[in-house]
Amino acid sequence: MTLKSLLRLFIIALIITSCGKATSEKKAENLVAKDTTAFNYNVEQFADIKILRYQIPGWEKLSLKEQKLAYYLTQAGLSGRDIIWDQNYRYNLTIRKALESVYTSYQGDKTTDDWKAFDTYLKRVWFSSGIHHHYSNDKIKPGFSADYLKQLLAETNTTLEGDAFDVIFNDVDDKKVNQAKGVDNVGLSAVNMYGPNVTNKDVIDFYKAKKSPNPEKPLSFGLNSQLVKENGTLKERVYKSGGLYGSAIDEIIKWLELAKGVAENDSQAHALGLLIDYYKTGDLQTWDDYNVAWSQATSGNIDYINSFIEVYNDPLGYTGSYESIVQINDFDMSEKMKVVSDNAQWFEDNSPLMDEHKKKNVVGVTYKVVNVAGEAGDASPSTPIGVNLPNANWIRTAVGSKSVSLGNIIDAYDNAGSTGRLKEFVNDKEEFETEEKYGQLADKLHTALHEVIGHASGQLNPGVGETKETLKNYASTLEEGRADLVALYYLYDPKLQELGLVDDWKKVGMAAYDGYIRNGLLTQLIRLNLGDDVEEAHMRNRQWVSAWVFDKGKADNVIEKIVRDGKTYFNITDYAKLHDLFGQLLRETQRIKSEGDYAAVEKLVETYGVKVDQKLHAEVLERNKQFTSPPYSGFVNPVLVPETNEAGEIVAIKVTQSKTFEEQMLNYSKKYNFLPETN
Repeated sequence: MTLKSLLRLFIIALIITSCGKATSEKKAENLVAKDTTAFNYNVEQFADIKILRYQIPGWEKLSLKEQKLAYYLTQAGLSGRDIIWDQNYRYNLTIRKALESVYTSYQGDKTTDDWKAFDTYLKRVWFSSGIHHHYSNDKIKPGFSADYLKQLLAETNTTLEGDAFDVIFNDVDDKKVNQAKGVDNVGLSAVNMYGPNVTNKDVIDFYKAKKSPNPEKPLSFGLNSQLVKENGTLKERVYKSGGLYGSAIDEIIKWLELAKGVAENDSQAHALGLLIDYYKTGDLQTWDDYNVAWSQATSGNIDYINSFIEVYNDPLGYTGSYESIVQINDFDMSEKMKVVSDNAQWFEDNSPLMDEHKKKNVVGVTYKVVNVAGEAGDASPSTPIGVNLPNANWIRTAVGSKSVSLGNIIDAYDNAGSTGRLKEFVNDKEEFETEEKYGQLADKLHTALHEVIGHASGQLNPGVGETKETLKNYASTLEEGRADLVALYYLYDPKLQELGLVDDWKKVGMAAYDGYIRNGLLTQLIRLNLGDDVEEAHMRNRQWVSAWVFDKGKADNVIEKIVRDGKTYFNITDYAKLHDLFGQLLRETQRIKSEGDYAAVEKLVETYGVKVDQKLHAEVLERNKQFTSPPYSGFVNPVLVPETNEAGEIVAIKVTQSKTFEEQMLNYSKKYNFLPETN
């Protein structure tokens, strides 16, 4: 295959700028390709949200058995949908039920501004799986009054009262996850992963007292439980069959059992069996055994992510949010991109890390391009576009990890339309042309390097605890910044051209650096309200990385701040020196992680990653007003519809599409409603 053909396929395949939740989003200016198909990717737009849909390429090429496997896994994922709602906030399910009752029952005037505001509010709540914004964590403000909602409730014979009603309009629990410095983050976070009156100190002391049977393979204490106080005593309510969320978990187990029965091979069946055992028992050793088996189950057409995994919604990084992604492997594209994972050891050996922080033997790194068949929980409607798992450092080191790029999700983004923000925020014509020609490829390379090399690189010093214990509330943003820095360091390296991934490594590197600095210092600010600090982990990491290199490069004018006609731009004057600065910061962030240096990470993030220049922020928001496209996008899932014969046996599974966002949300609430309103 020619280099030109490989590059074209590569552009289709990848596009992550960060992971973690493995959630990531495209650069804020959202430069995208033009739609070349008849498929309508756009569903609707409201508030700061655009709803898209995606196709499932290759579905018809799967065998019936493989289609059944994908179907059962999607049903398992959706069966746990209500869990993320309850994890996000204790009144979410009660509020959702009431709002949906009003929405489906109200027969009054739906042309008024109040009703339109109610309609938008409900859609925003659906999108965020609760009453707090999916990205900023701020409570979503309704555009209607309490009196109007009382009127709607009365006219539809719907009950919503007490704290569950009041919290929609007051200032109580105004932040889902509070990452501010010097406060009780647990106590000030609305997220329902801890009970009332539980404090930072309670959590830290409780889990510090727990000891793993094998210290070299530390268990993920707190991952699948809610920590509460009962009569002054701390107690875990474990997520398992018969435990917290047990009614939904039993449904998950039912579908996983069916999936195991049509597994493609023994290793896949073995992993599914361990996942089922984990859901039944809540045992964290079984969770580790499952992750080892899952990491090693790399053959087959179908793969999946399911359970309590990413810890971004926990202010201290212990408890995992429920999520599910079902994937169909794109073997052709995965084989073409195998060059990245095959060279993982070279990247590790040639990194600027201290020798003692480098892995001597990078093992088990696999990288695949996949097409999503369905998502649920924390992965939907707002979806990651890439994933690297498992998260346990010891499993990554001893066994390896799986990295995937969600190809059809990326394709949907690329075909949904362009916003035109790029021209507004680039410094000059040269930067614009470089971004247009090389920007998408640079983003996609960032994906591979961030996920495959970044998260797999480095090692902890002997005796140093897990980062959630040592770096606490800064662990997530430090890890995402570290992986970004690995990618940034190698994006301006001739090795990429030597591997056949690019035809001009300098131009690709320039586009990558321009885009990262522009996003980190300027365009991502459109996602914040004026006056807000940066709190989301990925936004923080992009800002502290960008602001640190800007500051440290001032003496040599590496990044020049330009104000022209009242507008601010950032112009990179020396890409080679910026590459060196990225390397220096990478070395330091790995040292912080390896040594568990809390004081250093606190200083780094608080100095560069939290506060926003309010004058600059106001300017960016004003410049952005001309663009109508929202800064956030998410998806409705395709609907997998089984067809059965007279005996009730599945004979085919068809793929259909939801016509509207509300159709899918209401159907999900009706079909996958397995939890009581409060747990």
